[in-house]
Amino acid sequence: MQRSVQPRLIANRFRDSFGRQARVFQAPGRINIIGEHTDYSGGLVMPAAIDRSCVVAIAPNGSRRLEVVAGDLDRSATLDLDNLTPTGTWTDYVAGVASVLMAPGIPVVGADLWIESDVPIGAGVSSSAALEVASTLALLAVAGVSADGPQVARWAQAAENGFVGMPCGIMDQFASANGVDGSAIMLDCRSLAFEPVAIPAGASFLLVDSMVRHTLVDGEYRARREDCEAAARTLGLALLGDLDEADLPAALEQLTGNPAKRCRHVVSDIGRVRKAAAAMKTGDLEALGQLMSLSHASLRDDMQVSDPQVDILAEIAQRTPGVLGARMMGGGFGGCIIALVSNENAAAAQLAIQAEYGDIIGKQPDAFVCRAVAGAGEVSL
Repeated sequence: MQRSVQPRLIANRFRDSFGRQARVFQAPGRINIIGEHTDYSGGLVMPAAIDRSCVVAIAPNGSRRLEVVAGDLDRSATLDLDNLTPTGTWTDYVAGVASVLMAPGIPVVGADLWIESDVPIGAGVSSSAALEVASTLALLAVAGVSADGPQVARWAQAAENGFVGMPCGIMDQFASANGVDGSAIMLDCRSLAFEPVAIPAGASFLLVDSMVRHTLVDGEYRARREDCEAAARTLGLALLGDLDEADLPAALEQLTGNPAKRCRHVVSDIGRVRKAAAAMKTGDLEALGQLMSLSHASLRDDMQVSDPQVDILAEIAQRTPGVLGARMMGGGFGGCIIALVSNENAAAAQLAIQAEYGDIIGKQPDAFVCRAVAGAGEVSL
C-alpha cells in the first residue's frame, strides 16, 4: 500500500487533459481505533484521519455536465446535472454529492473533475467517504459556497445514505472532513460534538488487509442497523446510544435474539470508547490494546460482522510480539484489521503478521503503518 497520490501531478494531469488550471482538494481516509457500529446508534466513536487521501482537481466548464475522470482507475463518465440517477458504479459518489447539494438550492455548476486516490478500496478505511468529502469541497468551491467541516460531513453522509443506498452513520465522513493532525477524535455521533485526543507519542497503528473484499450495500450492514433500531424500540429509546452502560443488564432482560446481541455490543463498545480515551490521555497503551481486542470479540460474537479470515488475521496479530491489541475495523465482512504497536516494534510486527497470514492465504497481504493527519481541505500548489 504505497502512497501514490501527489496533488501537483494530478493538477498537471488535469491541465494536460482539459487544457486549463484547476483548483485541487483532498480528503483523507480514516482509521477507527474503537467504537464500531455505534455511530448510527447515536453513540461514541474514536476515528482518526490518516495519511492516505482522495484528491480531486476541478474547474468549471460552462455546461450542465460533470465530466469526471478517475485517473487511477482509467475510467471516465459524463454526469448530467439535470438528470442525476444512481447507476450502481463509482460515479454515484460524485453524482450523489451533486444531487444532495442542489436539493437546498446550492448552485452546482458543470465542471471537469480529475480524481485519484490512494485510499485502499474495500479495506475498511473509508475510500468512499474520502471521495464524497473531496467531491463536496470541490463542487462547493466552484459554486462559490463555503461550509464548515461538520456540514460537509452531513452532506457527504446524505449522499451515501440517499443516493448510493448505504445506510452508514456519519463517522467516516466526519473524520475525513474534521480530522486533527496527530490526534484521534472522540465523536458523539448524535450531537456531533467532538474532542481531539492526542495519540500517545510511542503508539503506532498498523493496518493489515485481510484481502477479503466487502460489499456493505448488500444488506448485511442494513440488517445490523435494523436489529439495533428494533432493540431501541423495545426499550423505548430513540437510539441505543441513549442507554447508559450501567443499565445494560436490565435492558438485556427485555431483549432476545439478535436485538439483544446488537444492544450488548453497541452499549459496551460505547463504554470502551470512553475507556480508550482515558487510556490514551494517560499513555496506557496496554489498556488501549486490551480494549481493542475486546472490541473485536464483541464484533465477532455479538454484532456478528466479522469473517473467518478476518478472525484468523486478528488472532495472529494479537499474539504477535510487539502487538498490544488488534481488531477488525470498518463495517465488517472483510477489509483490514487495525493493530496497536509500539513505534519500535511496528516494522517487525508488520513483517511477522504478513508472513504468517500470507502463508495461510497464499499471498502476502497489504499492510502499512499510518499516522493521524488533518482533515479535508484545498491544496496549495
